[in-house]
Order: sequence, then structure tokens, then C-alpha cells
Amino acid sequence: MRQYVVLAAVFILAFASFFFFVINDGYERTLICENGHIEDQDDRNGSNGESNGEGENGETGNGESGESNGEETNGENGEGSGENGTINGNGEDTGEIVWGVDSASLTTEELYTCVTSNFGEPEIWGRYLEDKDGVSFGLTEDEVSFLHQQGVSILVIYNHFTDGTTYDKGVAEAEVAIEYAERIGVPEGVAIFANVEPEYPIDSAFIQGWYDTLQPSVYNAAIYGLFDAESDVWAAFEGAINENADIADNMIVWANQPQIGITTEENAPEEYEPGPPNEWLNWAWQYGIDAETCNIDTNLFQSAIFEYLWQQE
Repeated sequence: MRQYVVLAAVFILAFASFFFFVINDGYERTLICENGHIEDQDDRNGSNGESNGEGENGETGNGESGESNGEETNGENGEGSGENGTINGNGEDTGEIVWGVDSASLTTEELYTCVTSNFGEPEIWGRYLEDKDGVSFGLTEDEVSFLHQQGVSILVIYNHFTDGTTYDKGVAEAEVAIEYAERIGVPEGVAIFANVEPEYPIDSAFIQGWYDTLQPSVYNAAIYGLFDAESDVWAAFEGAINENADIADNMIVWANQPQIGITTEENAPEEYEPGPPNEWLNWAWQYGIDAETCNIDTNLFQSAIFEYLWQQE
């Protein structure tokens, strides 16, 4: 009799174990699936992240890294090219890359047609403040109106110096640039680019004076030059940053290196690769100079620069 009781107890324990560890577990899994959440699955998928979120490595897919439209592309590094744009070394989304030109000539309807017929449709057009004898014609109100009617934004350039040395010189040139900009009605917030030609002497003190005068004004400080690792303007800019780190965070750089040569919009460089380091605000790249047809240079721009251009109101 005792052995029957023992057998019955064993049978009851076995049945109870089967119910709780097999049948009940499967039932709970079914409920979880029916509610639209596949969470644990015995932790076999737990380490790989949620569906449609992180991928198998927890870093790719449609989740935290690699968002759509190029916001982030290399996950934690925050660098590289997005679907519609690029991200600089600081992980900042710099937006779409656009094509444009700059010119020392007055922007007439004839010049504009020359550009659009032979090269492409520029979204940005660089022009100079005031006339400089034998060098460039100054931007006029008629030009501003005409370019804005074409949907083109204007990049503002100041080129009325040939010696970029000393702090006081930087201050003085910035003051003249502000005066010229106000005279023609350049709106607040627009960047003014100091034009540093390769043959100009340049030092860090001049850049600091330019920055210290323009940045607190209604305008923003910017600089154009032959930026490669061995150039004077590169060395001067690095020196200025060493004295004031805010310059790297706020002063826009327009580099004319490396030179690829004049192209049409369609044949512009596929990669946006100006010479200066990524931690600088490298938002403009003059990759081709002195077109034989039309008096223009060709450029690529990061769309972050639009906030600092003279746009149609």
C-alpha cells in the first residue's frame, strides 16, 4: 500500500512540474506575442535589442544610431556622410551639400545666363563689398534684388586689404567691413568673409582683431584663404584659436584647397573634402577658380552656411 502512495505522490509532482514549466511558460509567451511585444524569448534575442530599433550589434538599424535623412550615420562616432548631407568632426549635422559660384564681376542677367547655361543653377553666389580698383566690382542693390529674384543667396566678401598683420589692423579692417555692409543694407546675422589672398602676409593677431570686432557686432566673422597645412593663413588661424578657442566654434572658414578645377554643377566633386580640419566650421570650399567661360569660381557649400548668408526676406 505504501508503495502505491509513493508512486501517486511522484506522479502528482511530475504533472505539476510539467504544467508550470512547460504549459504555463508557453501560455505566457503566447500572451506576450498577442500584445505585440516580443521581449525576452528566454533571453535568446534580448541582447540584440528591440525589433526595428537597435540591430544585431545594438548600434545599427532604425534605432539610436543611423537615423534617416543623414542625421547620424556612423553611430557613436557621429562622423561621415549622411544620406542627404555630412556630419563634421564635432558630430554636428551640417546638412545637404549645395553648389554655387563667386565672382568679381557685376551679376548681370547676361552673366547669370552664362553661368546657368554652361555650368548649372547656383544656390549661393559670392560677391564683394564696394569696388576695389582693378580687382573687383562691389555688390549693388540691383544685383541683390536680381539674385534674390532667382532664389540665390549671397555670400558677402570683404577684400579691401593686402596686409593681414597686427591686431589693430584686424580691428580697423573689420570696422570698415561693417561700414560697407551697413551702407548697402546687409541684414543682421550675415557673415562677412575676410579675403586673404595667398600672397598676403597674415598673422594670428589680425584674425583675432577681425573676430573681436565683427563677432560682437550685428554681423558674424568669417575668413577665406588658401587653407592647406603649410599655408600662412592656416598657421595664423591655428594661432588665433590657441589664443581664443571661441574662434574655432564661431568663425566660418572658406577654403580654396584642394583645387580640383572648374566643373559644372553636375560634375562637381562627389565628396565634400576641403583642406582644413573637421573641427573647424568648414562650410565653404572653392574647389575651382578662374573659369574661361564666365568670370566665376565654383564652390561647394554645407547648407549650415545659409543661416549666415544674405537671403531673400
